[in-house]
Amino acid sequence: MNKRFGITLFLVLFLTVNSFAQSQKSLWTIEAKNPDNYVGAPIASGKIGIVPWKEPFSVQHVMLNHVFDIGDAGVNQALQGINPFHLELFLDKQKVEMSSIKQWKHSLDLKKATHTTSFIIPGKAEVRYTITALRNLPYSGLIEVEIKALDQIQMQCFNQMDIPNSYIDVNKRLIEANVGLDGGKEMILQAEAQSAQKAHKVVASSEFLFDHKKLTFRNEDQVKNSIEGNLKKGETVKFSLVGSICTSRDFNDPKSESEREVIYVSYLGTDRILKEHYALWEELWKGDIEIEGDDEAQLVARSALFNLYSNALENSRLSISPMGLSGTFYSGHIFWDSEIWMYPPMLFMNQGIAKSMVDYRTDRLKAGENRAMSYGYKGAMYPWESDDKGEEATPINALTGQFEHHITADIGIAFWNYYLMTQDKDWLTKEAYPVMQKIAEFWTSRASRNEDGSYSIKYVIGADEYAEGVDDNAYTNAAAKKALEYAANAAVIVGKTAPKIWKDISDHLVITKMSNGVTQEYKGYKGEMIKQADVNLLAYPLGIITDANQIKKDLEYYSAKVDKDHGPAMTFSAFSVQYARLGDADKAYAMFKKAYQPNQRPPFGVLAETPSSSNPYFMTGAGGILQAFINGFGGLDITEIGIIQHKTVLPKHWRKLTIKGVGPERKDFTVSQ
Repeated sequence: MNKRFGITLFLVLFLTVNSFAQSQKSLWTIEAKNPDNYVGAPIASGKIGIVPWKEPFSVQHVMLNHVFDIGDAGVNQALQGINPFHLELFLDKQKVEMSSIKQWKHSLDLKKATHTTSFIIPGKAEVRYTITALRNLPYSGLIEVEIKALDQIQMQCFNQMDIPNSYIDVNKRLIEANVGLDGGKEMILQAEAQSAQKAHKVVASSEFLFDHKKLTFRNEDQVKNSIEGNLKKGETVKFSLVGSICTSRDFNDPKSESEREVIYVSYLGTDRILKEHYALWEELWKGDIEIEGDDEAQLVARSALFNLYSNALENSRLSISPMGLSGTFYSGHIFWDSEIWMYPPMLFMNQGIAKSMVDYRTDRLKAGENRAMSYGYKGAMYPWESDDKGEEATPINALTGQFEHHITADIGIAFWNYYLMTQDKDWLTKEAYPVMQKIAEFWTSRASRNEDGSYSIKYVIGADEYAEGVDDNAYTNAAAKKALEYAANAAVIVGKTAPKIWKDISDHLVITKMSNGVTQEYKGYKGEMIKQADVNLLAYPLGIITDANQIKKDLEYYSAKVDKDHGPAMTFSAFSVQYARLGDADKAYAMFKKAYQPNQRPPFGVLAETPSSSNPYFMTGAGGILQAFINGFGGLDITEIGIIQHKTVLPKHWRKLTIKGVGPERKDFTVSQ
């Protein structure tokens, strides 16, 4: 899955991306003026993801959220959708391409969630277009185009559907809906197809919105729409394309719904639609992070928030996959990345999104119970890679699907933290406790009692996935300990009696030290390279190791063991949090930079998973970065008495950090030098 970069290319990318933030005039906008080494910045609505590319009007692909079919690996894979946003512009019958344009510029507006491209075709026209994944219509997107003639020109713009090769039973058509304004007709281009194994029907519709007095409409063979007209020198023309992609996962009649959505935009007008979109993003940005003294860090924080906000929706009952809606990496499955890395910052900044992420697991409890039964355990055993039904979707050539069990504990921890944040006892009683109880029952059957009265969890893959089939992995045991403890706590609150065995196992799960006093990653560990943080997570986020000397000793030991080329970004975020809380500003800042700088890709600084991989956008890394801000430099924690703020430190050049809109009461927390 990872692709190794050469040293020379890596240095070029590093220097290019490292300078991108500081060149910006706005702390809400990232601009790109050089298309070399281009990696597109995805924009998403929580239901669809659109990936604009560098060529004029190019959209690389559209992703669908939690719409799966069996892929080449033999497991369910998230689908790329039919792309209704394919546009081609012709001026004087010549197609506008990269070779014919000057002054190319891309701009990502984080505040408004829009992606704008502008360029000049010398002697002919100035062109500007903006792509928006509509928050208020999350199955739809909008492209607004503005063309100013530099001389008298003939303009044609074509729209057709891009249909991935994996689709079958493709039908293309032009819909003449008799619902147009002033008694006219809506001319809707449409494509309908089945996913490869016929798991879902996918339908995309698109429509040009334009001034009929300036431009004329034409259709070619039911598969291509166009608008065209003659422009005088100095004249400006504006038009839009609205597209909608609906599937049988979410609609019984995706065909009609995709038509309704484009008609809806046509009737209300793009100004009103965009106003509603901007208002929803304004609400999201009540949860913001402000840094005084470091413009690069400011854009990094907002970019991370932007991407997590983009890839989730309140009340959707869906979670976020490691690559979100940027592509098919990791097949769109849900991992521990959701509960341990992306969910915590959302819990602080947007409880609506956090609720949807735990709802995702609530809805798939029965699948977890079935999986536990299938492997001879009690309770619920959640899959390492969850598909839409909550079944195991890990490719069979990876043992993580059978043995990376800590995810079941991670889910229990996430549920308890949601209760601590919201104090929603009704939710705890009706929805959370049944899940936490089944998780505790799983660990009761999974742990084995030793002769000395301690308990072991044998043959697992821990957070460090390089160590397969080990006993008493530190993170697995520690996470299980917390899940059992929290289930017992929840039982008291909802008026239940927790089995005594829960506490017995929680109190006596094995966590060992090596002869040098460092916490041992697993039984028999002798200093091997590790993929990512494992032991160190016992200090944060689990809070099991609290002694400062022990935390420091474990940090110093394991930070030298992490795979520098292929270790994922969030490891260094966890290190940053702990060094900040230990009061070491220099090391906290150094680890913070390691969490993003080597993984950024030009020109927008989108995050790849590792320094050597080419699979952006890595939402998990964004979650880790946000934890460095919120829980590290910001010092915030959620406890049984509510949100507390630990004493912490800032990087020396940061004057002030403000975390805005935290928790249900939308409080602001600050740290100053």
